[in-house]
Amino acid sequence: MTTNDAGARKRVFVSGCYDMLHSGHVAFFKAASAYGDLYVGIGSDATIMELKHRKTVYSEKERLYMVKAIRYVTDAYINPGHGMLDFLDTLDIVKPDVFVVNTDGGSDEKRRLCAERGIEYVELQRTPDDGLVARSTTSLRTGVKSHIPYRIDLAGTWIDQPYVSEHGAGWAITVSIEPTEEFMERSGMSTSTRNAARKIWPYELPAYNEEMLARLLFCFENDPENEGHISGAQDSIGICMSGLTRHYYDGHYWPSRIEQCHDEATLAWLESHICVVPMFPREPGCSVVKGRDVTPAKVAALTGAAAKCWDAIMDRDLTRFADAFRDSFEAQIAMFPAMMQPGVEEHIQRWAPHALAWKMVGAGGGGYLALVVDTVPDGAIKVRIRRKYPQ
Repeated sequence: MTTNDAGARKRVFVSGCYDMLHSGHVAFFKAASAYGDLYVGIGSDATIMELKHRKTVYSEKERLYMVKAIRYVTDAYINPGHGMLDFLDTLDIVKPDVFVVNTDGGSDEKRRLCAERGIEYVELQRTPDDGLVARSTTSLRTGVKSHIPYRIDLAGTWIDQPYVSEHGAGWAITVSIEPTEEFMERSGMSTSTRNAARKIWPYELPAYNEEMLARLLFCFENDPENEGHISGAQDSIGICMSGLTRHYYDGHYWPSRIEQCHDEATLAWLESHICVVPMFPREPGCSVVKGRDVTPAKVAALTGAAAKCWDAIMDRDLTRFADAFRDSFEAQIAMFPAMMQPGVEEHIQRWAPHALAWKMVGAGGGGYLALVVDTVPDGAIKVRIRRKYPQ
């Protein structure tokens, strides 16, 4: 029956987070509304952080707006309480006749609460509407694609390590790219730093000061007590700072200067002339710093190439860009010959006829080749440079 003893329609109550609203929620609302007029209690942002130890995908205001827009819902409220029974004050507002839960959302505590208040307690199975698959927030979270960017280093790689920049200060140049491809791990695309970023921001970077995000990510990834390898700042900067960025290193882990380019014509030009091609993941235990030979002259070659690379991009001069790109790579492997692991040269030879210049991304040893091209060849991966997020 959908009416109470007084002949009025029953008031039905459900409560949940509804953070990633999906068809399973809508089907649940539809089934619950069969018992009367449906009222929904929604967990606040603070409650979700308390219970699930993560930020919400959608704010409580957005979730309230979406739930209220569903035609099976009579009204909805943000629950003012906290914990598993955050809806107690909302119950006092709604004064429901029926409390409906999914079987995986039921509990003896809720059942006792309803018995004490004279509320009918109903448990429903998860049943999708005809033609739809069963949905749950947990299954969706498992399959959601992260929008955290990757980065490509265009020139100056290794200058972000103090044992390199102490021989001569200079720029590293990175470009932040959208995750249009799931790049393989241990590939030079800064996947380890990106994985660290996903622990802080599982789905996307927040709309916040980009340099501050990069600093936060750098500190999060690098334990101050760690006496071993410190990941270079170019990785966190390349991921968090949109567009084209150059950063100046002078003997310290964090750059003393950072400059960004968001000029649309320049970014579009760069997108049309760089691409990446896969080789193979860097082997576990591979040390690309073994046998390193860092000298002031070799560092000067690296920093000089990076400076020329930036100027060529600003002028949109493809020939000068390719020359500087190639010079930067040659300077890198002169200092770190172990970057050229077995198999790398074969991939270079395969793609050389299609490119004006090439280099391994990141620290090398495998992973991907970045190519400077006139036109992107078949089989190469086009990149989409990440534009600046609105602040």
